[in-house]
Amino acid sequence: MTLPVRARLGLLCGTLMVVSSVVLLAAVYLLLSANLPSRFDAVAVRLRPDGAAEVAAVGGRAEPFLSAALGQYVLWSVLSLVLLGVAAVAVGWWVSGRALRPLRRMTATARRLSSQNLRERIALTGPKDELTDLAATIDEMLDRLEAAFTSQRRFIANASHELRTPLAVQRTALQVGLADPISKEVALIRDRLLADNRRSERLIEGLLLLARSDQGLLAPEPVRLDEVVEDVLTRQRPGPDPTFETELHPAPIRGDALLLTHLVGNLITNAVRYNTEGGTVWVRTTPGGLLEVRNTGLLVAPETVAQLTEPFRRGAGRTHSAADGCGLGLSIVDSVTSAHHGTLTLAARPEGGLCVRVALPVAGG
Repeated sequence: MTLPVRARLGLLCGTLMVVSSVVLLAAVYLLLSANLPSRFDAVAVRLRPDGAAEVAAVGGRAEPFLSAALGQYVLWSVLSLVLLGVAAVAVGWWVSGRALRPLRRMTATARRLSSQNLRERIALTGPKDELTDLAATIDEMLDRLEAAFTSQRRFIANASHELRTPLAVQRTALQVGLADPISKEVALIRDRLLADNRRSERLIEGLLLLARSDQGLLAPEPVRLDEVVEDVLTRQRPGPDPTFETELHPAPIRGDALLLTHLVGNLITNAVRYNTEGGTVWVRTTPGGLLEVRNTGLLVAPETVAQLTEPFRRGAGRTHSAADGCGLGLSIVDSVTSAHHGTLTLAARPEGGLCVRVALPVAGG
């Protein structure tokens, strides 16, 4: 098991202190062993029968006293080393904690960052050293990332706005200009052009919604997720096929009602579009802010499921047919979920189809 950096630094400080103390005490012991006998002057203490002490020079009989003194030195040295080691580890733990505090601050800031929250900076203050240089470098990198994300979102939004007007003009021209009785071939071309025009409009609307959700929530407010689902089902339920089975429990959350409507709408649309004839769609909400949408359908490979939230990615890859959408449905769901600080889970059903779970923070949570 790998110990945390702080624990390793504390143990390292304690180990260095104990090792250096052992070396010092061993050197002192050797010096005492070599020099103390000559300093002892063969002095011994002898007790007289009346209990009084008598000091006499007795030559080599001072050896027991020397051994006792060195033994006491070793005993107290070992006890001191144990206490010193514990104290050194505690001091090392405290000092390393203070030294690593800026790194913990950087880690906490990095965890809070996302594509919707790139405005936060570390802004580490203090004397100029390696840690402040690292924090300043990370802040500069975040500045560049924020500028790149902002530029990308602005480009998508501006391009989508610019393309909406000519597409609307084209659709009107096709509908009005070719409204008179026309040949079968021209009518076929008109219908094909109108279908392509509607697909382009859906794509642009999807890009605009994706750009908006990527900016995060500006003013979240209380929303009943179950009511949003019920409203979407009322407006988008296509008919008896596929069959809908709902289990809508009150689910109060905080968020943007419009974005949540698009989230639910895309999930319902996908569940219907990629279903089988006579299939079923299950929709469920829970008080814990969970939205679950399951459907019958073709088998989906597990490696494909992880790629479905990529823009323009469909179950069959980056290809589409006339019945397919614009390929942004689950990308929008993923973006709206992230904007609400929720989690999106996709799983292939063994019987075929997909199970999508969106977990959103509950109101007040």
